[in-house]
Amino acid sequence: MSTLSLRLPVSLHRHLRVLAEREGISINQLISSAVGEKIAALDTLEYLQARAQRGKRKAFEAVLAKVPDVEPPEFDRLPDKRLQPTKARGGVKKRAKRSRLRG
Repeated sequence: MSTLSLRLPVSLHRHLRVLAEREGISINQLISSAVGEKIAALDTLEYLQARAQRGKRKAFEAVLAKVPDVEPPEFDRLPDKRLQPTKARGGVKKRAKRSRLRG
């Protein structure tokens, strides 16, 4: 283990204290866990980006062509019609015009 001195805004420290108490762990454990999760997420993103660079569109399409075009079993269907592909909903809706303001 190593020691790290950390400066936090009072509001963030207060929030950490509340969360740690609610979880029944120390602030140190909460911070260690949060940092570990963030590192894992960043490492995963880097891995997936590197993996995507090695991918070949032709190979992807060849694998996709092997998938049968059938309806999924009942237990594997999307529950909300808004989540289903537009083909399954009976057509493509026109998109609303985008605002000039982008943020």
